[in-house]
Amino acid sequence: MTRFYRGIFIVWVALRYGLDELVLTSFQKPWLRIVARVVSIGRNLDAPRGQRLREALERLGPIFVKFGQVLSTRRDLLPPDIADELAWLQDRVPPFPSAIAIATIERAFRRPVGEVFVQFDETPVASASIAQVHFATVRDAKGTLRDVAVKVLRPGMRTVMEKDLALMAMMARWVENLSADGKRLKPREVIAEFDKYLHDELDLVREAANAAQLRRNMETLELVLIPEMLWDYCHPEVIVMERMNGVPIAQLERLRAAGVDIPKLARDGVTIFFTQVFRDGFFHADMHPGNIMVSLQPQTFGRYISLDFGIVGTLTETDKEYLAQNFVAFFRRDYKRVAELHLESGWVPEGTRIDELEAAIRTVCEPYFDRPLKEISLGMVLMRLFQTSRRFHVEIQPQLVLLQKTLLNIEGLGRQLDPELDLWATAKPFLEKWMLDQIGPKRLFAQLKAEAPRYAKLLPQLPRLLHEFLENKPADHRRELLELLAAQKRTNRLLQIVIATALGFVLGMVVMQIVVRVQVF
Repeated sequence: MTRFYRGIFIVWVALRYGLDELVLTSFQKPWLRIVARVVSIGRNLDAPRGQRLREALERLGPIFVKFGQVLSTRRDLLPPDIADELAWLQDRVPPFPSAIAIATIERAFRRPVGEVFVQFDETPVASASIAQVHFATVRDAKGTLRDVAVKVLRPGMRTVMEKDLALMAMMARWVENLSADGKRLKPREVIAEFDKYLHDELDLVREAANAAQLRRNMETLELVLIPEMLWDYCHPEVIVMERMNGVPIAQLERLRAAGVDIPKLARDGVTIFFTQVFRDGFFHADMHPGNIMVSLQPQTFGRYISLDFGIVGTLTETDKEYLAQNFVAFFRRDYKRVAELHLESGWVPEGTRIDELEAAIRTVCEPYFDRPLKEISLGMVLMRLFQTSRRFHVEIQPQLVLLQKTLLNIEGLGRQLDPELDLWATAKPFLEKWMLDQIGPKRLFAQLKAEAPRYAKLLPQLPRLLHEFLENKPADHRRELLELLAAQKRTNRLLQIVIATALGFVLGMVVMQIVVRVQVF
């Protein structure tokens, strides 16, 4: 019965904000188009459709707000105006009562909050769709007082989540079966993707582990601060971390007044992102202004402070290799190779005409080459490529969608800080090094090094294995083996030739990389 009432409320909100206009009008059945016109009577639908969708999601509560945030990353499926509006769904959820937060903490640690913390501020300092944050003080093992931030999961999130996800899945099936665009928009796949993200975010220990990994990766860069997690105080519903003091990056006038070099801050943001992506393959995928501050402390003045690590992106070596080859082909304007890479990766169905896909990619990319580099938006190029891919039924990989979404965030933030920011010039050293690492001798040596432990374990066992083989085999088999060993000696000279050829190949690869660097950059 509760699910029924919740379903009725969702339908009422959808009609109140005119969301039926977004889906019913695309249905082919005449009676559904009549319903669309009837339910539109007497409503004020002057606001843009994206704004009405965002306001409806806010009205429906935290789960739907989070769904809107995730949906905003699927620019390959959404019109630009709706995706842009949904991107504003950031931390627009009222806080829950502090008494409930305290009860959650006491349940997690099985003791009163006064025994967990020396001091706990009951007034939350931030509230988001999944959790809210309080400031507190703890005493460490050495007896030193330490200021911390306590992130507490919203109460009852898992129960509400399961109910709302079931309703979303049901509505997704309706849309897919009734709408002409339903199968192309893949509503059930979008809900499944949202389900995965939401379950990951509901485990705060997972977020703490993401933060710890990013902190290790970024230690030597000295451009960004990531809070240390206090593992003795971490639980799936509560995590405690180092308290970070800084100014929100959106407060530019305050930063300028403090003497922060704003253009350098913009360049540093690009450097941080490309380092995480191209060096580590592990990047913070929720880098909107609400999750970024700037330190004004003397020891770390002007450094970024990253917060909220519920969503991170990862790239495998295969992903990197695919992207590297695409970048090389893109810089050379070899659109046929870009199309072939899509086919080789299995992203487009077999039988797709390479010449048609090549022409579509050329249409997207070619106009950008006649502009100064600082006027080229790499994020917009990727977004247009994703939109073009609809025609060819390209299967967009989730990790690359996160990459594109984060790149758009970084570009928007960087150009807000410095309108003259040349994103490509800033990214060039990373792209250059990345491509050399992917297709050059360094990768060959890295692969040999990775396999070395396996061969080192095998080689000492070879004499014993050979002896056991000879002892256990009949005479004729031993004779055959001796003949093979004699043949092996005759091939030693050939092996030397192979080694010499391999060395020549490596030298050739080095020369090739020099040529690639000259041609591409």
